[in-house]
This record gives sequence, structure tokens and C-alpha cells, in this order.
Amino acid sequence: MRSLGRFGVAVGLFSMLFVAACSAPSRAAPGVGSTVAPGVGSTVAPGVGSTVASSLPSTVASMPGSTTVPSTQASVFTPAVTVSSTSAPTTLPPNDLTKDRPYDVFVPSTYDAKSPIPLVILLHGYSFFGAGQEAYLKLQPLAESRGFLYVHPDGTAGPNKAEFWNASDACCNFFESSVDDSGYLNAVVEQIQAKYNVDPKRIFFVGHSNGGFMSHRMACDHADKVAAIVSLAGAMPTDLTACRPAQPVSVLQIHGDNDQTIKYSGGSLVGHSYPSAATTVADWAKLNGCSVISEPGVAPFDLERSILGPESTSLSFGNCRPGGAAELWTIAGGSHLPAISDTFSSSVIDFLFAHPKP
Repeated sequence: MRSLGRFGVAVGLFSMLFVAACSAPSRAAPGVGSTVAPGVGSTVAPGVGSTVASSLPSTVASMPGSTTVPSTQASVFTPAVTVSSTSAPTTLPPNDLTKDRPYDVFVPSTYDAKSPIPLVILLHGYSFFGAGQEAYLKLQPLAESRGFLYVHPDGTAGPNKAEFWNASDACCNFFESSVDDSGYLNAVVEQIQAKYNVDPKRIFFVGHSNGGFMSHRMACDHADKVAAIVSLAGAMPTDLTACRPAQPVSVLQIHGDNDQTIKYSGGSLVGHSYPSAATTVADWAKLNGCSVISEPGVAPFDLERSILGPESTSLSFGNCRPGGAAELWTIAGGSHLPAISDTFSSSVIDFLFAHPKP
């Protein structure tokens, strides 16, 4: 098995936004033998109480609860993570868009250059980072067991040191950076395609929160490459003119109806609105040419381990154009950072693998 990664601890929480890491210790440099292996190594507890408001725009800093993180909340919103060492890093050559943000690729031990293989890219939440997001969702073991290339890159840090993706007007470019994350992530895909035998029909994005917004952006901007996305607690643009996919893209939105950060019913951040989870999926149904009739799933299922019983339900649109799907999984009582069940991540991969390009 060949793997790469970098890891450090993100601390604090910007409580009205997403999982935060405003006073993180230094991380290993990309390609230098440090990665996340869930369940292995020492647990690193996130810090609490970090101040972030002093460097945020006034419209953000004035939001209720945005200054500090009470210790009673940090354990709810910020997952503990684990670290272990690895070896044999493989680093891809940078180009103009990636030279300042190199990334690492996990290659399963079953990889055979003669056979095309799926690619999954995981995008972290606001002020979190790639390796920490991996520690939460634990996709790397699935990359090994199910045989796909896997990347969890990092966004860029704003003046407040919080990493973000420039995904939409609502989330989360609060300092009006000119960073082109859509171009950056497209360059990541193209570089991996140049080095590995990537199946062009199975290129997928998974994102949480700000990473969910960015996954929607990638589906809008690069539908010729992206087969399917899964967004946990993200949203697509309110203005559909900002989303013009050239082809259908399969979309799964997962959202807790008790999410107080990115609200299930829709809301706004720094004066910019984002749609509800249901509207997000309905908009993708329109873009994918699906039937206007949504179809509920047969039985509830379990996505959240801290809520008793099967708490989640599904809703999907039928009769979509080839290569398109629009589905919503609602976690009843679920928060912005749900305590994911043992089957959550495998269910995400199941959805992606069931929706290749035609």
C-alpha cells in the first residue's frame, strides 16, 4: 500500500460556521511520512476557546457566538483524530495552480496500471483540513478495500488562518480572496489522470460543509469530468445561473434537520443566502432533467449512531437524463457534525459507485 498525507490538530470552532481550526499546531509537510489512520496511534483532542473574531469581517464577527468556543460545544462539533506514521510517499509534480498547495494521493495496493480505477476527492469543512476530515469520515480504509484512488487536499488559509474553499458567494470566501479553487481542483484531477489510470466515468467528490458547497461547485463547473458528488451539510448556489453543468451529474445531499450551522431549511451567511436541502436537490433534479415528482425511500436507515434507531430517510427524483440523479438523505435530529454510523461512509461510496457516467 502506498499512501501520503499530512496531519496536525485543528483547534477551536467558529460556532456559527463550521468545524474550526484557528490555532492549529504545525503540520507535517506534504509527502513527509505522516498520515491519518483511524483507530491507530494516540488520540489528539482538539483545543477549545480560540478567538477568531478579531480578524474576521465585521459582518461575520458580529454573528452570535462567533468569538469563542465553549468547551461544552467543542467536543460536539470538532472530532477527535488519530495519527500514525507511514512510509513510501508519492508526490505528484505541481503546475501553476497547484504549486502552492501540493497534495497527496492514496493508491490502493490492488492498483494495476492496466485497469482504470475510480478517483474520490474529499473536501474539508471551513477552517478544518484534509487529513482531519479523513479522520472523521474514514474513507481511506475503503479506498484500500474497494480499490479507488483517494485525495483529501487542503483549501487556502485566510487572514484569520482558517482554511476555506472559494465555493459560492455564501460560503466561504469571507475575505474576498481571488483564489480559484474550481481551477485548482480541476488541475488536481488532471494531474492524477496524467499519472494514474483513472476511470474517466468514475471521478467523484465528497464534501462536508464548506467542502459540500465546493463539491456542488465542481459539479456545476466541471460536469464533463465529475460523475457524482456527495455533499454533507453543504448547499448549491441560490442563483441557478451560477450553475451551468454541461452534462448531468448525480448528486446526493445529506443533511441533518437540526443543523444549526448550515440550516436544513436554508439561510444566509454574511448577507448571502443559501437554499434549503430540499431546494438544493430539487434544483439538481431540474438541471439533470429528472421527473418533477420526488419519490420517498421505502424504510428509514441508520446514519447517526448517537440517535436511537434508524433515523434517516431518503427522497429521490426519477426519470433523470442518463448520468444524472438527485437524492436527499435527511438525518432526523442530525446536527452539523453528526456522529456518523459504522455504515455512513460505505453508504456514501455505494452511492458514488452506483452513479458512474454513462
